[in-house]
Amino acid sequence: MRQAAQYPMLVATLGILLFSMMDAVMKGQALAMGTYNAMFWRMAMGALIVAVLYLPTRPTRASGKILRIHLIRAALTAVMAYLFFFGLTRIPLAQAIGLSFIAPIITLFLAVPILGERIGANARLAALLGFGGVMVVVGGELMAVDAGSDLLGMSAVLVSAVMYAFNLVLQRMQALVAKPLEIAFYQNTIVFLMLLVGVPFAVSWPADALQWGGAALAAAFAVGSLMLMSVAYRQAEAQRLVAIEYTAFIWAAMLGWWFFAEPVTARTLLGTGLIVLGCLVSARGGGH
Repeated sequence: MRQAAQYPMLVATLGILLFSMMDAVMKGQALAMGTYNAMFWRMAMGALIVAVLYLPTRPTRASGKILRIHLIRAALTAVMAYLFFFGLTRIPLAQAIGLSFIAPIITLFLAVPILGERIGANARLAALLGFGGVMVVVGGELMAVDAGSDLLGMSAVLVSAVMYAFNLVLQRMQALVAKPLEIAFYQNTIVFLMLLVGVPFAVSWPADALQWGGAALAAAFAVGSLMLMSVAYRQAEAQRLVAIEYTAFIWAAMLGWWFFAEPVTARTLLGTGLIVLGCLVSARGGGH
């Protein structure tokens, strides 16, 4: 019973790892070719990948109610992702991460009126521990707002974070009525079709093999993450999984240390400890 309760937590953790790896690739892509082109080619690759996987299964078309959820979440994702990647090109990664982590807290309280979930004490404690862990690490950078700060970039990330909170709630609703591969197909395809509007004005071909490879890699990470998160949110309530969102900071710290030789400080280790503790508290909350 305990293992079954913890399974969605482990799946979500792996999904967040892939999502964090996608963010790292997309930051480089957005800096190299612009936010729109980075998103356009990632979505083009993603739509191709899931079409190859999904269409041979001869799926039935989504019903009106389910299609409406697919459309709403895809539209939200398109704007949310653009704002976040735009913000990443203008402000330090630490600030962006800190600002974006208001989303799980908001999700916790959206789950009550929208999903009808009853928020337990463990879920509240887990969310606070995770948020506290992030603030231990990035609090100083987050509060360092001065005349030289890029308020446009910070605002973009903040708006994206609020939208991401609604996205997590929709993810739970979607996971209950559609299978992971279907979710990945509709989201990638719909967002790609939306981005086609900007083709006459902003699209440009990737400049070299590195940019083509970056688009394909980001798409693969994104599709894998989306399917894993769909599995997790199908089996567990949103309130239990929001604390897992904070593990993104752990992966970001590890990736920064491994690939960019960014130092891992005592504050990073302390904050990571709080995040892990929050995840353990959240996991225990689903055991009964």
